[in-house]
Amino acid sequence: MRRGRRLAIDVGDARIGVASCDPDGVLATPVETVPGRDVPAAHRRLRAIVDEYEPIEIIVGLPRSLNGGEGPAAVKVRAFAQVFAGAVAPIPVRLVDERMTTVTASQGLRASGVKSKKGRSVIDQAAAIVILQNALESERASGKAPGEGVEVVV
Repeated sequence: MRRGRRLAIDVGDARIGVASCDPDGVLATPVETVPGRDVPAAHRRLRAIVDEYEPIEIIVGLPRSLNGGEGPAAVKVRAFAQVFAGAVAPIPVRLVDERMTTVTASQGLRASGVKSKKGRSVIDQAAAIVILQNALESERASGKAPGEGVEVVV
């Protein structure tokens, strides 16, 4: 397991959830929810978070369908990740499968007593936590960086 802090991003149309982990990759915690409608402003805020946390890599959740295919949402996230990778280079950006993370996050919030209205403001952070925990577990099990790398296009 590589040592170093990682950030995870759950990209949505309206909001972008951000989570981080400790340098040992043991525990993922929420960072914030960034408004996502104004993409340039979202990229600026995310870049500021990257500068503050100094991660060794950034994990972006890739929304696949249940059968593993990719639809319009995945195309949007790939485009977002490509632009973002250029903005944060040389920090690597990786795409990881995020199937069912929002469902898992919603269930966890409900189980802990968070009401659905209040939950909307933290659901994206909770989904980013699930994405990051899954990526960390994958790396621990395989010894390899999770998901697929995003190439920086110059």
